[in-house]
Formats: sequence, C-alpha cells, structure tokens
Amino acid sequence: MSEPLISVVTPFRNTAPYLAECIESVLAQTDSRFEYILSDNCSTDGSSGIAAAYARRDPRIRIIRQPRLLSQVQHYNRALAEISGASQYCKIVQADDYIFPECLRLMVRAFEQSESIALVSAYDLKRNTVRGSGFPYPTSFLPGKEMARLYLRTGLFVFGSPTTVMYRSALIHNSHTFYDESLLHEDTEKCMQILKDWDFAFVHQVLSFLRTDNESISSAVHGFQPDFLDRYIIVQRYAPEFLGASEAAAIKKDFKKVYYRVLADQALRVRESAFWHYHETGLNTIGEALDWRYLAWEIGQQLMRMGANPGTTAARALRWWSRGMRRKSVASEHREVAEYGHQVIEANKESKATG
Repeated sequence: MSEPLISVVTPFRNTAPYLAECIESVLAQTDSRFEYILSDNCSTDGSSGIAAAYARRDPRIRIIRQPRLLSQVQHYNRALAEISGASQYCKIVQADDYIFPECLRLMVRAFEQSESIALVSAYDLKRNTVRGSGFPYPTSFLPGKEMARLYLRTGLFVFGSPTTVMYRSALIHNSHTFYDESLLHEDTEKCMQILKDWDFAFVHQVLSFLRTDNESISSAVHGFQPDFLDRYIIVQRYAPEFLGASEAAAIKKDFKKVYYRVLADQALRVRESAFWHYHETGLNTIGEALDWRYLAWEIGQQLMRMGANPGTTAARALRWWSRGMRRKSVASEHREVAEYGHQVIEANKESKATG
C-alpha cells in the first residue's frame, strides 16, 4: 500500500464482544488513506482470532502482539510507537468503542486549517449523552492557550477520551513515551500539555461512540466521581500555566470547594475504602494528600444545610437509597457536576458582593 496519511491504532485485551464492531467502524471510513495497527495485549478470550481474521482480509491492518502483559497506559505507548514514520495524523480507537464513517475525513480536514494544529476533537456520544456541547459554534479553530483557558474557566470538556480526539503524528514520533505513565488521567493531561505549544481544532459533529457497559478501567471507577478528580487535578496543575496569578488562585480555590463538597457528599454515603484510595492516588500525582480537615468542614456544612431543610434532607435520603439500588446514569452525573459548580460560583459571587 502507499504511505498512509493517518495511523489508526486499536490496543486491545480481551474485548471479543466489541472488537469486530470497532474494526468494522474503522474499515468503513470514507477516507481510506490509513494504516490500521491492532495491538494485542496477551488476550485469552478469542480477540486475537478476530483481529487475525480481519488482517487476512485487509492489507492496511497490521497486528502487533505484546510479548508480556502490560498496563493499559504502557500498552497504549507501545502500540503508538509502531505507527508509520510517514503518517501525519494519529487516531486511537479504543477496542470497546467505535467511530462513525466521516470521522477520519472530517478530522483531517480540521487539521488542514493550519500546520499549527496538533489536537482535533469533536462531539462524542457516551451511552446516550452527547459530550462537548457548549463549544462555540461555528468556531472550528482556537489557539491552544485560549482553548486551555476556556476549559479552566468554564469546565467545557471537549477532550473526551483517546477515541474522541486525533493527534498530529509528529508529537508521537518525537516522544519516547507519548502518555505519561505516572499520571492518573494521562490522556486529559496530554491534551493540556499539547495546548501549551500547539493549536486546537473542533469538528461540530458526533464522530465517536464510547461504550460504558463494559469492564474497562474507566467503567470500573465510574462510581468514584472520576470527572471531579480529573478536573481538580487539571485546575491545580495547569491554572498557573495558562492564567494570571490572581485568576489562577481564584479558580483553584473555587474548584477546591466544588471538589471537597462532592467528597463530603460521598462521605455521608459512607463510601468504601477503594473510593478514598482512588482519590488519594490521584491527588498524589500533584503532590497533594486528602485534606481531611477541609473535608470535615465541608461535611459539617453539608449537615447544616440538610438540617436547615428537613424536607430536602428526606428527599435526598430517598435518592441515596434509590441510587444504592441502581447505577446512576451518565447524564445525571453531568447534571450533578454542573449543579455543584454553579452553586459554588454563585455562592462566591454573593460573598464577594456582600464582602
């Protein structure tokens, strides 16, 4: 085949129920100028056979078999190291997700606006929720630092997952390991790192589907409020890099309140030790530990609010019980994020106005 314009990479391990649908979605792309790397991380469930069957049919597919079991991030880095030196753009499609037919073509077209663009994103569909909504229409290009500031100031999350975005291949070619294996949310942090030196483009279409009913790492921590932890880490680490000192300090303070209010809510639900370990591990990546004194204060504030409104307290108790009987939907989690953020921002406005 001729030199590929795009490298598509699917790392997989034991994803037999979903892998064929993922591969079919890549092969159905309207832009066919790609190589397709399938990297097998010691699968034992028949996934290897599925990949091999497709490789026999399509010469664009190349299978890489890892000689030993790797962690997820290690595996992604090993798979990315295999892309062609001739490719200009790289698209990860996680093995339990899939992309829609126009995904590659429209993302490449977005890149072609400027050679300064190194990261392209679009709306994604996570179960029944369209993510990325709120990106200013019809804007398709933003300077990288402006995109980073937009996220830090508003929480507008357009980075989704590795399946959501496309990278300029030069970033991969020029790095020893693309994702930092010491980070908890390495893909989000990679996006922020890119925006320091490169620009950003956005496609106003839903181009990928992200599965949530599987047994991936992300689904395993679904109930641990990972979005709040991810945002807290990003704000604490990157606000000083993209914002002025006073604005960075204010945003860090505001979101610390949001984050610890969520933790206080979870503490009142008597969360298991795995929940607290997850958050402690994440905080350690920015040199922090759980601020138990601050958390205790937020728990006290939460109890005072509950005591001041017994009707709401009874309703919340019923909701807690109901949530214990069924998993929360992704949509309700996003509403909860917005609600907490809005409450804190409004409270801060009122305190500043009366102060």
